[in-house]
Amino acid sequence: MRTKFEEDSHISSSDPLVVVRADQLTGQAKDIMDYLDQYKAGPSGVLPIKSDDKLVMLKTEDIILADINQTTLMIYSTEGVYATTETLTRFQNRLNSRNFIQVSRHAVINIDHLESLSDSFSGNMAAKLTNNIKTEVSRRYVKLLMDYLGI
Repeated sequence: MRTKFEEDSHISSSDPLVVVRADQLTGQAKDIMDYLDQYKAGPSGVLPIKSDDKLVMLKTEDIILADINQTTLMIYSTEGVYATTETLTRFQNRLNSRNFIQVSRHAVINIDHLESLSDSFSGNMAAKLTNNIKTEVSRRYVKLLMDYLGI
């Protein structure tokens, strides 16, 4: 990836124009566009979670893991565990943060809470997270996680 800054007095520094040029919108080009979309939305900071008969306001930085258990989404945070009927895909879209990465069909982790990774069964990896929470990284997502970590 190359970067370049061009000065243009017709474009305000408070509302810059960002252009990403590539032959196709895939790979790094797509990652950059996704990042810019998230940047444009700004940090949400707090995510409302509907749990049984109440609405809980969770700081996104406190969320450690979101894991589907049959039809229930379990959200593990530094403050506790919350159950909701929201889908994992919808939850990820509401997160709007690059700190969260999918590690299996049923789980998303906050990379800031990842403490260690170790080899597991059949090419999978075991992820140890904050508060001694553990989850599996399926072999399908291991490469994605390693790329994200720059390994």
